[in-house]
Amino acid sequence: MDELFEIKKRLWNETITETDASSVQDHTMRQYELCVELADRISQRRGAANTFFLTFNTLAVGALSGVSNFAPARAIIILCFAGMLLCVIWAVLLLSYRRLNTAKFKVIGLLEERLPASPLWAAEWKALGEGKDYSKYIPLTFVETWIPIIFGLVYLAVALLEKGCVTS
Repeated sequence: MDELFEIKKRLWNETITETDASSVQDHTMRQYELCVELADRISQRRGAANTFFLTFNTLAVGALSGVSNFAPARAIIILCFAGMLLCVIWAVLLLSYRRLNTAKFKVIGLLEERLPASPLWAAEWKALGEGKDYSKYIPLTFVETWIPIIFGLVYLAVALLEKGCVTS
């Protein structure tokens, strides 16, 4: 809760002394709409990044399986290393997007405290079991965290098989 208190202190301008409550409410609503829109854009960029990396890795693994019989082992191992490196970059990018959206939704929640309703922060998140009840909602972050790991393990397995460390 200390973190939310610190965010709240930075969110609201105490120097604003406007007495017209409806004007303050209107400004708060417009800022809220902007924050929700920006959070949605982050989610769209995250989805586009996932699509890019998933497509690239699917094609790369397919290409590796197609060329593994005639390409030099060293080339296969280098390609697998590059694939693993891209998986690490993918995972870091996902973590960054996740943290950015988490911060945005904290701000959205604090803005909703000043609005007549709290549809996202309080109501919807509670209805979804706050991401803890998988019978109501499985957070996308749980699923998307595993995809780069799985691809990375595939690259590792191919590299080890190519190197001869694992017998087939």
